[in-house]
Amino acid sequence: MLYKFFTNSQRAWQAMFDSMSMAQESIYLEMYIFVDDMQEFNFLNLLKEKAKSGVKVRIIVDSFGSYDLSKGGISSLREAGAEVIFFSYFLHRTHRKILIVDEEVAFIGGVNLEQRMNQWIDLVVRVQGRLVKSISRSFAKAYVKSGGKDQSLIILNKEVVLNKAKTWIMEHFPISNKFHLKKIYKEALRDSEKSVLLVSPYFVPKRWLIGAMHQAVLRGVKVEVLIPKVTDIFFVDRVNHFYIYKMSKLGVSFFIEPKMNHAKLLIIDEKEGMIGSNNLDNFSFEFNSEIGVFIKSNEAIRKLLKITNEWKRESVLFDPKSYKPKWIDYVLSPLIRLLFFL
Repeated sequence: MLYKFFTNSQRAWQAMFDSMSMAQESIYLEMYIFVDDMQEFNFLNLLKEKAKSGVKVRIIVDSFGSYDLSKGGISSLREAGAEVIFFSYFLHRTHRKILIVDEEVAFIGGVNLEQRMNQWIDLVVRVQGRLVKSISRSFAKAYVKSGGKDQSLIILNKEVVLNKAKTWIMEHFPISNKFHLKKIYKEALRDSEKSVLLVSPYFVPKRWLIGAMHQAVLRGVKVEVLIPKVTDIFFVDRVNHFYIYKMSKLGVSFFIEPKMNHAKLLIIDEKEGMIGSNNLDNFSFEFNSEIGVFIKSNEAIRKLLKITNEWKRESVLFDPKSYKPKWIDYVLSPLIRLLFFL
């Protein structure tokens, strides 16, 4: 399997744009946020050009996350021959970020397509090899759930995977009662021997995750979380810091990054990891459709550790003595977790 990692929005967008530009047969795109305000990387125009040239363009966007995608942009894509469909279910969202080109190369990670995110740190993996077929099938599942009519993708959704490639991706489809994220994180924290490293922009843990992290610490496992000081959701910052304070007192180490880091990463014992689309919040675990790629290559894990070590060097280790929660934090944080499912 061939992997390449991109550590910010600009690099990921450039690689995705270049790959789309070379498409000869098909482009499959599934995005939580796709807004036609991109400046340097005009994905909407590129997708239109590709569709006009005869490339099969199939696009799934979340009806909530991509609310700002203009009607004119949608119409122009459809007029060019692209199929644009919306994932629209009450409470359920597709939070996945997938690009597949010619069913030969795929991108998975945290990167959305919106201009305001152009300076964000993020993490995307480009995959080549047999794993792309499994990712294509996963896209086909979301495509069918969204009402897509392309028979080739409907058939792809029905195909049975007989090789081991299926074990290398994580599919989380609450809308189909397929819940895998909780099991993965519970097992990672329960079975780890030395260390667990988590990266997420939002840290609003459910009680089971708090318990699993604490139990790992009690067993002598080093549990570390990298999280940005300031996110793009102002009220979540306060909630983040409240739970960071609570968990740091239980022995979890938090590295506070000065820049917005939107990456989603899990590394276990410095031996295996998962790059995906999920955050450490209730929405990802209970409601959102998510996807991740398992990484077990020694070389790939070394590269991920190099990336995270660089992020750590630019961060500050959280000191619970420096933070004093106020009464509103004890009210607001559980309320946000309960009402907003964040």
